[in-house]
Amino acid sequence: MTIKIPITFLGTSQAVPTAKRNHTSILLEYNGENILIDCGEGTQRQFRKAKLNPCRLTKLLITHWHGDHILGIPGLLQTLALNNYSRTLEVYLPKGTKHYMDLMYRLFVFKEKIKMNIHEVDSGKILETKEFIIISEKMDHDTPCNAYSFIIKEKLRIKKDKLKKLKLKGPIISQLAQGKDIVVNGKKIKSKDMTYLQEGKKITFILDTKINSNCYKIAENSDLLISEAVYMKQDAELSSERKHLTAEQAAEIAKKSKSQKLVLTHLSQRYDGREKFLLAEAKKKFKNTILAEDLLRIEV
Repeated sequence: MTIKIPITFLGTSQAVPTAKRNHTSILLEYNGENILIDCGEGTQRQFRKAKLNPCRLTKLLITHWHGDHILGIPGLLQTLALNNYSRTLEVYLPKGTKHYMDLMYRLFVFKEKIKMNIHEVDSGKILETKEFIIISEKMDHDTPCNAYSFIIKEKLRIKKDKLKKLKLKGPIISQLAQGKDIVVNGKKIKSKDMTYLQEGKKITFILDTKINSNCYKIAENSDLLISEAVYMKQDAELSSERKHLTAEQAAEIAKKSKSQKLVLTHLSQRYDGREKFLLAEAKKKFKNTILAEDLLRIEV
């Protein structure tokens, strides 16, 4: 059985939205987890357009506190509250920036509130469950900024056809899943004959940064790298000055990190209608590259 992880690009513009591109926001779904990476202005409406339910959200990962990445948070929180959101939203943000969330609560008059846990995170592992890990790395931007990777662990899975054939039931099945051999009616059944290793997956999000060594570090061996591509190569000097990536640099990260696929997002309005040139520059260095569009839904 192959793991399928749906990813929906709710917004793909940079600082200024266009008629076709909303501010940045990406939704990752996995086994009951609905993880939102950034929440630009208008994100709650993008949920509706994508026919997704925001009340299923479990986590919000904030890369940094520039407006195009966070101005949708107040509206989203209000929508959740007015729709009887019953979960506790786990919010992860760069170390030293929790006061921005506190300030947001003071700036807006929320009719209702929801339960949230706020986690300030630095580089390294920020969450681990039985099934997955989330890690972060500091980026080089003009405000505290993180990139994030979502990593599904390898797991030993039972071959269901063999279970059915041998008519095995009950707690002994869990022993097989732990790699232990079992004995049934005097017959030894080896775990290796009844199981297979389901490979893990890694999805990395790099949004807003000047190119730096941590880009390669966090993206290493990603099945999917989602990266900003704000500028073309001809504007590389401006890109460096404003601490962003060119499409070519995003492709360089994908190539050197041995990622399998690259999606370009967070595109500047200056290339509105000319995005194909960004894609062409990236493809020269890394062929397996696609361009994100609002409401694009892919599976990894």
